[in-house]
Amino acid sequence: MTYSGAVKAGGPADVHELTDLMISKVEVGSMGNNAYLLRCRNTGEQLLIDAAADPATLLTLIGDDGIASVVTTHRHGDHWQALAEVVAATGARTYAGRHDAEGIPVPTDVLVEDGDTITVGRVELTARHLVGHTPGSIALIYDDPHGHPHVFTGDCLFPGGVGNTWKDPAAFASLLRDVETKLFAALPDETWVYPGHGKDTTLGDERPHLPEWRERGW
Repeated sequence: MTYSGAVKAGGPADVHELTDLMISKVEVGSMGNNAYLLRCRNTGEQLLIDAAADPATLLTLIGDDGIASVVTTHRHGDHWQALAEVVAATGARTYAGRHDAEGIPVPTDVLVEDGDTITVGRVELTARHLVGHTPGSIALIYDDPHGHPHVFTGDCLFPGGVGNTWKDPAAFASLLRDVETKLFAALPDETWVYPGHGKDTTLGDERPHLPEWRERGW
């Protein structure tokens, strides 16, 4: 089956099958949050990105194999509403950016810094600290050795622009700079982008619009 990244709350997961990693995407909650379950195809170990809402849906997605870890991309409440219940049910280790962890009510086991590696089985993800949407937002990059990279951007990058910075010019400048230098400058156009809400995109689709975003200021 072809992966499209188009999901809706209450609907089935869309599954992106890579050589070493399976990525299952669901939409949960009233704000249309995306949650992503990553499964190492060699070991079966699983990691969840953003236990955003609807713990029953997430626990069904996780299944009997459980999860080793949950990564929260940033501190905004719509991205961790199900975190306490998911951790209680699975015993998963929790990860969040160092500068956002204090805003997440579930204790963070591992404080993530820019450039840190987070593993799921034999798969390695690289964390990038992106400042502006929140002080400690993180994106996760999977540099697939069998293909192009994949990046989970939370609320820092979407089709059509960067995340909301609430008309704060300094925050917008910071976020755009970090997204440009740590994602667009470092990764190829084929890089698949999995955002915290809505449809997926690629860096190639978004790259031509960077001057437009800079000019409009959001």
